[in-house]
Formats: sequence, structure tokens, C-alpha cells
Amino acid sequence: MSEIADIYDYVIVGAGSAGCVLADRLTRDGRHSVLLIEAGPEDASPLIRMPKGFGKLLGDPRHVWWFEAQPEAGGPNAPARWHRGKTLGGSSAVNGMVYTRGDPSDYDAWEALGLAGWNWVRMSQAFKAIENHELGEAETRGVGGPLHISPMHEPNAAGDAFIASGQAMGLPLKADLNDPSDQEGVGYAMRTIKNGVRFSAAEAFLKPARRRRNLRVVTDTEVERLIFAGDRVVGVACTGSRGAFEVRCGREVILAAGALNSPRILQLSGIGPAPVLAAAGVQPRLDRPAVGRHMREHRVLFMQFRLNAPRLSQNRELSGLRLIGNVLKYAALRRGVMAQAAYEVGAFLRSRPGLDRPDVQLLMGPFSLALKDAAAGGPLPEALPGLQCLTLPLRPTSEGEVLISSDRADAPLTIRPNFLSTDEDRISAVAGVRFVRRLAAVGPLAELIIEETVPGPDVQSDADILTAYRLFGSPGYHAVGTCRMGAGDEAVTDPRLRVRGVAGLRIVDCSVMPTIPSGNTNGPVMALAWRAADLILEDAA
Repeated sequence: MSEIADIYDYVIVGAGSAGCVLADRLTRDGRHSVLLIEAGPEDASPLIRMPKGFGKLLGDPRHVWWFEAQPEAGGPNAPARWHRGKTLGGSSAVNGMVYTRGDPSDYDAWEALGLAGWNWVRMSQAFKAIENHELGEAETRGVGGPLHISPMHEPNAAGDAFIASGQAMGLPLKADLNDPSDQEGVGYAMRTIKNGVRFSAAEAFLKPARRRRNLRVVTDTEVERLIFAGDRVVGVACTGSRGAFEVRCGREVILAAGALNSPRILQLSGIGPAPVLAAAGVQPRLDRPAVGRHMREHRVLFMQFRLNAPRLSQNRELSGLRLIGNVLKYAALRRGVMAQAAYEVGAFLRSRPGLDRPDVQLLMGPFSLALKDAAAGGPLPEALPGLQCLTLPLRPTSEGEVLISSDRADAPLTIRPNFLSTDEDRISAVAGVRFVRRLAAVGPLAELIIEETVPGPDVQSDADILTAYRLFGSPGYHAVGTCRMGAGDEAVTDPRLRVRGVAGLRIVDCSVMPTIPSGNTNGPVMALAWRAADLILEDAA
């Protein structure tokens, strides 16, 4: 391995979705030297390329960070564990590959908070710039960009029935769920898959950039702290296979480590809530109470139904000899069940009359898991045929926190998600469950279903449904806000993503989002990083 240079113009911490976009954009004109540091390994595992391989990857600590939350109040809880990518491409290399943009009003609301330049007009330009969509160019889609987006190529009977029943419930049929005119609707989800192969941020942005001499990529290396000269960040302290070492930067350090790791690095470096830092044994450098706070995250509930025919479900295809056969089929043809995203059908809906936009998201896959007796390694496909529908409040207002517990970089974080703590979130959560039950009882889907198995027909009251979210739910892996940008001094970053109170430091990842875009966050964070690169290059001119 070649030696790391003494100094770079930019040091990017984290080669996830945002970091890969930044590495590409900041090296294109050849003017700037860039070091990209990733805690995990190269993205060489064949399980990354095979879309359904993510189920195995999520149990691999070499490729995935595991963050455990504190138990929530109110009784027993399903473990709240965040699985975050720890390899080139970050979570885009291990996620479910569902691609959403969010609703235009999400970004206009950011600008209304005083975040100039983050409105839908600017963000839609960034989305179009990153996309290469198989359905062709439209207001909804871009073509010619680095990131390949594809529709569903192998529809199935359960998915078709779910969509038809959604239409019977009044949801418009949408060929593209990212149509910005009105988010409400149902249809097959868009995916970051090309010719049956996962198309991660590393594949889209980093792979071409690595041919450039002004980019250096270092893997298996964790950044523990920032290095300061007065009030300016001038480098990072790292540890990895080569031992402990430091790297300096001439222009900026850019944290792109995600909504859990970016606040951790700030706090370990003395930037954060002063009482929390002092209690952890860290000397406060800059008292910033918002660092690690204001976390917003989806709380999802996995609803499951028993189907009346094995051919309708992927369950039998995901175990035993059939699994081996499907892996071999995938290796030869890049088709079949192993070439599919985690969830195949999506829907956005209004939980009640009078709402100006949807507040509930559904994602459906023709499989079911043994949720009620999951082993330590995670739930396995059920033996009998089943269907899973994930429901979640789309724009949660509940806020949690992510705080260090020690001055050691390897110490566990204290994570208090505070899920479903507002009336608004609870109303949407309960309404989503009731909508799915009505949908399952009408149209073609009703003809395929024998019974609801999770949470089960006995779970009827609002209180029981909210308990089911604790027992059978999960984080959505969409945390935002822990280093949120804002127009005032109470925010961690300014609208150009510069950390307030220090020089030479920016944050570019989901942690800066003040609210969750309406849907999955992988697409929005890549568009955010594209827009951030424009700002960084403007400031360097």
C-alpha cells in the first residue's frame, strides 16, 4: 500500500453515499487533492453486488456498524439496532435499494427555516444531475448522471394484487412513485439496481473517481478525533491497520460519517453539549447543545400476512436447496429472486382527510420472517408462505439523541430514539396499520390472504397497536438531524454546511437535514452531497 501524503486540500471522513459523491465532484477538475477515509473494507464482497445478499451482509460486523439504542419506556421492546454500512459505498452497499426523492414541500420547508438554496428547485436539479433513469428523462427523472435507477423488471402476483387493492382503496396508480406533482399513490418502487446488480454510491461515483491521481482512498481506518490549530480544524487523528496516525488538510475536513458517527466524532473532539462531554471525560472546546440532539427517525412496524399458495411468496425460495438454485440462477442470468430489492411495492397515503400531503409510507415484499421467535442472528424466512408490509409515519416529529458515554472512540454510544413520542406520530402510526388491514381485506389481495400473523388480529386498540410498534418494530435506518443545519447560532451547521464556531470543518450527510425527507433517505443524501459540492467549490474559487 502506498504511503499517505502529509497534507491534502480536503479530507473526507466516510466513504458512504455522501462521501462518494463528494470524492467524485471535488476531484473532477484536478485542482484539489482529496483523501477519502473509510472505516470498513473495500466493497469486494459478492454479497454487495447481489441485491438480496444484503440480508446476509446485515449480520456481518466487518461490513456493517451496529448501534444499539437504550430501551424505550413503556414495557418490552424489540431491540432498536441501527445497521449502517461500513464499506466503500456505506449504507448504499448494504441497504434495501429503494430509491425515493421525497416530496417537493420537504425542501421548500427547509428554505422556509432560513436555509437559502435548499428549496425544491435547487434540489430537483441535484436529483436530475445524479440520476440515469431507465424510464427516461422527465420532471421526475434525470438521465446521463452517474447513478443508475431502474423500475421493477420481474413483477409478481402478490405485488400486482397489492397494487390493485391499493387502487381499490383510492390510491392513484403511479408508474413512478417519485412523481413530484402529488406523492400520494401506489406502484412498484424504483431501485438502485442495474441489470440485476446493486448500483451503490461507490459504483456510481467513487469507481470512476479512483482513476484520478488527485484522489487517495484509505480503507479499514477509523477517524477518532479532529485536530485543531486554534479555532481551525487542520486534520484528523486516525487508527487502522497501519496503527495510529494523523493527516493534515489545507482547506477543509468534511465529515460524511452519517447521523450517528458524525456527532460522535464532533463530541469526542470537544464540540457538543458541554455537560455531556465533561461527564464523558472530554474537555469541552465548543459548547454546542444541538450536537447529537434533535434526531428524527422513522419507526417502522413489520406487518405480516399468511398467503394461501407457496408460489405467491419468496419464503421457500430463500432457504435450503431452492436458495442454492436461486443463487446459481443469479450467477448465470442476474435474474430471479436474488436480483430483487428488499421491498418491491411502495405507497404513500394520507391517514385522514384534510391533510395537504401523505403522512404514511408503505413498503411491501412477498416474503415473511419469523419475527416472534427471531434468533440472535436475526429473523429467518418463515416456512409457510407469507407477505410483509412495512408501515411508518412518514415525517416524524419525535426527537431523540445520540451522545458519547466515554472519551474512548470505541465506547458504545448512548442512543435514546424517543420514538412515537408526539401525538402526531402516534396518530399516523396507528392509521397506517388500520389502512393496511383495510387494504388487505379488499380486491385481489384479499383473495390471496388467509390471515394476519403480525401483529395479529387480536391487536385492535390504539394502545395495543403502539405496543406492537415496540415489540415488532425497528428503526427505519433513516436517522437525520443530529448535526442539523439552520439559520441561527443554535444550529450545528450554517446553510453552507460549515460547522458554526470553527473554521475548516463541514458536515455533509443526513445529520445536517433538519427534517426527514418524505421517504427513504439514500437518494436525498446523494442529492444533498451533490449540492454541497457546488457550495464547497464555490467557496474554493
